[in-house]
Amino acid sequence: MTAPLIDVSDLTIRFRTDEGLITAVDRVNFQIAPGEVLGLVGESGSGKSVTAKALMRLNGGNTVYDETSRITLNVPDRPPLEVLALKRERDMIPVRGGAISMIFQEPMASFAPAITVGDQMVEQLQLHSDMSKKRAKEISIEMLDRVGISDPAKRFSQYAFEFSGGMRQRAMIAMALSTNPRLLIADEPTTALDVTIQAQVIDLMKDLVKDFGMGILFITHDLGVIAQTADRVAVMYLGRIVETGPVRRVIRNPAHPYTQGLLHALPRLDDLEAPLTPVPGDIPSPLERPAGCVFHTRCPIAIEGVCDRDIPGVTTVEEAHTARCFALDKPQEAA
Repeated sequence: MTAPLIDVSDLTIRFRTDEGLITAVDRVNFQIAPGEVLGLVGESGSGKSVTAKALMRLNGGNTVYDETSRITLNVPDRPPLEVLALKRERDMIPVRGGAISMIFQEPMASFAPAITVGDQMVEQLQLHSDMSKKRAKEISIEMLDRVGISDPAKRFSQYAFEFSGGMRQRAMIAMALSTNPRLLIADEPTTALDVTIQAQVIDLMKDLVKDFGMGILFITHDLGVIAQTADRVAVMYLGRIVETGPVRRVIRNPAHPYTQGLLHALPRLDDLEAPLTPVPGDIPSPLERPAGCVFHTRCPIAIEGVCDRDIPGVTTVEEAHTARCFALDKPQEAA
């Protein structure tokens, strides 16, 4: 059996604060295979970005990873790499921008405003390889062209503020792909774009999976976008994955009340007059993390004395489709 590209096991992340240790991610497990797109979906505050940044050790200096947490990166022709075991910044160079690249939600905040886009692309290519500046420029222009930016040689010498929102997002994708990463993390890459550009970016990412064979972790709060892009989906709520499975199975047969709530909040094309039904209440602060099932404070079917006390185990809904909910009429497996 082929090893997964990335294997995240029992990932628990806490932050040191003035109020003490705050849990942001709690015992998260997932794998991504080469050429696979995993969608990580949930509301703001669910822990999606913190989880993604952990794959590249980009969380702040007050981050505490649990001793049992494992992030194993498997790259061809190299031994497995335990990311959390790397202690020095220079040890992370093969990971950050090398084996793993990341597209951030707002590229304007990622590009240095006083340095041309091309110079930034060349700099990171030379950081991760021994290629000449001339060759790095050639590759950068090729990648700008590959992601659909017109007149790439001209755009290479421009600044990020001279690009439109869609062009900046494409330039960020080009920069992320220029080092030929094995895993691409896309942190809500379509949120700030209009629907036309959003569709173009989604189509582009599908093409990139086919052409480069890379794995993608696609983070969003929109299950509609996940339905168009992902092979599998993991639904996250307050730091825990509450449901996971093939994207079509999860969307057609959502098992967890939170997943059902997210789907009910989407507009229906077959009934445009139907009112949207939001998930009731607000996601709690990590400072006030509920005991038991973290969703029980907003759950319409919470079982008193059970959901507010105990943590649900993993229930198999159908093949490769699991959820954590006491209300499921199936025997509970070990957590």
